[in-house]
Amino acid sequence: QVQLVESGGGLVQAGVSLRLSCGASTNIVSISTVGWYRQAPGKQREWVALMTSGGSKTVIDSVKGRFTISRDNAKNTVYLQINSLKPDDTAVYYCRVQGGPYDLWGQGTQVTVSS
Repeated sequence: QVQLVESGGGLVQAGVSLRLSCGASTNIVSISTVGWYRQAPGKQREWVALMTSGGSKTVIDSVKGRFTISRDNAKNTVYLQINSLKPDDTAVYYCRVQGGPYDLWGQGTQVTVSS
């Protein structure tokens, strides 16, 4: 069974950076659309960054210039680099991998930003 395992979240102060990781248990990252989503307390889950199998990237306007999605095909891992963290970035962050027969979600990693 293919699984995604996330890591990298934590409790941090505003202004610092984090890099979230999402590792796949099989070689699907390179052939898939990969994305990061987040769900803040009391809010619906929203996408924040997407990357196609061809390498095209997009992020939501509210995080442009601070969030960067990337992947390492050799490691079957997707990353989300978050710079200049803000309290509004507090949420559970989920990765998603869509490709072929798969539509997989990670278990989520909590990011809490204190002011």
